[in-house]
Amino acid sequence: MTETAIAPAPISTTDPRVTRAIELVWREAELLDRKDYVTWNGLFTDDGSYVIPIDPVTDDFANTLNMVYDDAHMRRMRVTRMTEGYAIAAVDAARTVRTVSRFVPEAASDEEVVLRSAQILIAYKRGNHDIWAADLTHRIRLSTDGPGGDRIAQKVVRLIDSEDAVPAAGFLL
Repeated sequence: MTETAIAPAPISTTDPRVTRAIELVWREAELLDRKDYVTWNGLFTDDGSYVIPIDPVTDDFANTLNMVYDDAHMRRMRVTRMTEGYAIAAVDAARTVRTVSRFVPEAASDEEVVLRSAQILIAYKRGNHDIWAADLTHRIRLSTDGPGGDRIAQKVVRLIDSEDAVPAAGFLL
């Protein structure tokens, strides 16, 4: 007789921990569209990372080529370039509107939620609209002090065209 493995019950998006994580991801999207990069950077944990890999399936970001692989120091430098002085990436930057949806919780504990989602971003600049589509993975560290203390421990943006030539953005994904 063979034993049948019983799959664990899926984690519901109505789980209060997952709801907190989703709300943080939505807040992040709104901050990015407003180009409030300083506040956005404050959403990350001190050891948090922001990654845009080229390889669509890798999880070994330290040993593969990435478009972006930022720790706290690199995120601060990126925010400074986007907000101060003359930077090609920030001058005449596109206006953006993004939608983040299709939330799929991968894991949830009282300390952390891992959440996958889809992002569609429309960027408008000089009469042209560009579409950026990506699968996102957020690892959200939950605070014992409530939702206001929740932080992003890792954000991975997997662009659907990451292996092709990707144009300069002038905004954060």
